[in-house]
Amino acid sequence: MPVVRGKEIEVLFSASTIARRNLELAKEIASRDYHDLLVVSILKGSFIFAADLIRAMHDAGASPEVEFIFISSYGTGTVSGEVKVLRDIDNDVAGRDILLIDDILESGKTLKFTRELMLSRGARSVSIAVLLDKRTRRQTSVDADFVGFECPDYFVVGYGMDVAHAFRELPFVGVVKGDAAE
Repeated sequence: MPVVRGKEIEVLFSASTIARRNLELAKEIASRDYHDLLVVSILKGSFIFAADLIRAMHDAGASPEVEFIFISSYGTGTVSGEVKVLRDIDNDVAGRDILLIDDILESGKTLKFTRELMLSRGARSVSIAVLLDKRTRRQTSVDADFVGFECPDYFVVGYGMDVAHAFRELPFVGVVKGDAAE
């Protein structure tokens, strides 16, 4: 079990397992008949997943434009709270197909909010790709169109995901052992 910052981290999804799944997701996304596709990565947690998935999409023949939206729903805690746009996208989404990329679909608040925001701006369609789907925590009626992995009911870190801004750099998804955040 890796030790990072003095904490034992149990590996839930290894870097190689994630890389294989990203290729599968990219092929599935590229096979869709999207019109003027704009990928919108929800920051901060999705940045590593989005980068890897977008590169895999390129290899699969897709050529989307890429944007970033900075949404906050956690702050420094581990429980989802109020959803806020901290930095918006620059592109007009009217008439375009949008693919939202996020690290984890948990409560659903962030993705429901962002999907509704894009639709209210005239997006032709809004699809969702997530690395992890934690159905046990869902509080809204939103589902992802593309899911990397079903996630057990743990607070996970790594591969862009953090707890109080720590552990984002890990190349895998893991669980901090012996932590109240488990």
